[in-house]
Amino acid sequence: MNLRDKMQSELASKALLKQAANYGLDYAEHIQQRSVFPTRNAIVNLEEFVEELPATPGDAEQILRDLHNLGSPASVATTSGRYFGFVTGAALPVTLASKWLTDIWDQNSALFLMSPIAAKLEAVTEAWLRELFGLTDQVVASFLSGSSMAIFCGLAAARFRICKNQGWDFNQKGHNGAPEIRIVAGHSAHGSVIKAAALLGFGIDNIEWVDCDDQGRLIASNLPPLDHNTIVLVQAGHVSTGSFDPINEICDTANRAGSWVHIDGAFGLWAGAVNRLSHLTAGLEKAQSWSVDAHKTLNAPYDNGILLCSDREALVNALQISGSYVNFSEHRDGMLYTPEMSRRARITELWAALKYLGRQGIDELVFGLHQRAAQFAQELASADFKVLNEVVFNQVLVGFDWPDATTADFIDQLQKSGECWVGGTKWANKSVVRISVCSWATTAEDVSRSVAAFVDARERVTL
Repeated sequence: MNLRDKMQSELASKALLKQAANYGLDYAEHIQQRSVFPTRNAIVNLEEFVEELPATPGDAEQILRDLHNLGSPASVATTSGRYFGFVTGAALPVTLASKWLTDIWDQNSALFLMSPIAAKLEAVTEAWLRELFGLTDQVVASFLSGSSMAIFCGLAAARFRICKNQGWDFNQKGHNGAPEIRIVAGHSAHGSVIKAAALLGFGIDNIEWVDCDDQGRLIASNLPPLDHNTIVLVQAGHVSTGSFDPINEICDTANRAGSWVHIDGAFGLWAGAVNRLSHLTAGLEKAQSWSVDAHKTLNAPYDNGILLCSDREALVNALQISGSYVNFSEHRDGMLYTPEMSRRARITELWAALKYLGRQGIDELVFGLHQRAAQFAQELASADFKVLNEVVFNQVLVGFDWPDATTADFIDQLQKSGECWVGGTKWANKSVVRISVCSWATTAEDVSRSVAAFVDARERVTL
């Protein structure tokens, strides 16, 4: 049997798809009981994957068995209720199911003519996002791989607009001789903001840094004089403390000067869709672009970054590519709003998440993350741990009086327990523990169980 006939037979029998589905269901069934981080043996067993490139086609069933038997145990249980390491949500069941279906479709969402369903879902989701965040109908959306790319695209649109307003076609003429563009950001800006500035050629050394308070919030009164050549970067959700810059005040100052405001709201912008948390993002509608990630707070699968931009012309001109074979339509053509041509129909999972949750579900999910974070802080404080931040959203920062080496030992003890997974970071020049509550699966019991693991790890460290 030749290779094509072999694959046709595998597809027709459905055996591989059923095998993968069974493995996935088995994984999901046991995820809450297993160690959050892989055991040492599971990691050692990954060496089984090290081999020469096979000379001939392999056994598809065996490939799937290897992935499940060797790969599944070596995965981090990010979909459990006790993973608090990075700002990583656990995918909603409906989004996992829709992703499986979308993968079978195997759609390229660059053009309406390539995938009418993807184009329609993008248009519908774009309108829903405008409604959720209180944005005008002129705002358009880019559906991207993550919030890092969303920031990049937002700043590219800002660069195009600032240059065009001064008669400079950046696409044709580039940087040489272009109007000088200023970048203003708080000292606590996320690394992805700095990376975007570097990739776009603004130069990290040219960023005008603004002091922040002890929670990482940009101090609006310390902003330098702004002008129409300036991009102001605002943060909605500090990666360590969860704090929010004073968005309304910054936007008012920037708008008076004619500056472009980009809000980096990777996980925090979703607070704007929650009645009891929307005060954190008051004034967000006054910005010109916004980046947010659905795989974080909204718990869609990975590959779900979003850029929202109020200047369609600037965005499209900054990102559009064309060719004689590219046939645009009167419908939404997704490649106009992204730097990619080939792009999987990632919109399906985001649409499914919003369709399933609705306004009430989004409110319940996002506010629930805040409630669990507040519980975490309260129970840690009751156990004589030092909580360093104001828990305004979903982040908790824990500090210690002991040396940094002891903190590293503490985190190691905690990870080895398998009870929960938290991250380490630096705050005020000290090593601290960072807790990110992002999973819909996290229960009050998960938090209490994790706090007990904190207490146990503290008893095990070498002082």
